[in-house]
Amino acid sequence: MSAVPAVVLVGPMGVGKSTVGRLLAERLGVGYRDTDDDIVAEQGREISEIFLDEGEPVFRTMEKRAVRTALAEHDGVVALGGGAVLDPDTRALLAGHRVVYLSMEVEEAVRRTGLNVARPLLAVNPRKQWRELMEARRHLYEEVATAVVPTDGRTPEEVTQAAFDALELKQA
Repeated sequence: MSAVPAVVLVGPMGVGKSTVGRLLAERLGVGYRDTDDDIVAEQGREISEIFLDEGEPVFRTMEKRAVRTALAEHDGVVALGGGAVLDPDTRALLAGHRVVYLSMEVEEAVRRTGLNVARPLLAVNPRKQWRELMEARRHLYEEVATAVVPTDGRTPEEVTQAAFDALELKQA
């Protein structure tokens, strides 16, 4: 029998999926898993290195496999990489799961991340590229989401509470 995650978090890079995921897992009394961390552990190198060395298509194949494995094996909180929803098979796998889309506007992304060049998809013109990424992905995040939780101007604790409330979860 496969496990079913309690909650799956999706959203853009820098939105706080890892921080909120850990807080949510703690409140629920379950484990936390990040598919980007799974890829880094499996590959022995950072995601930015995979992008540079092998390209985005190779990374997306790794990501698809990591998501499939995490959804099948983990019964806690799972955070997906920002681009995981680009894959139609991944979106199909998310059907029936409690998925929270953590959203943020570009101004908040600048404040939180500085839209730094360490993020491979934002290396040239970070603000413009972030806006373009969000235009391409927002509807996909919304498509898979059970709940949308805006993060702008909120602390991680406030976002966690909003996700908790939106999904009507029971604390451990």
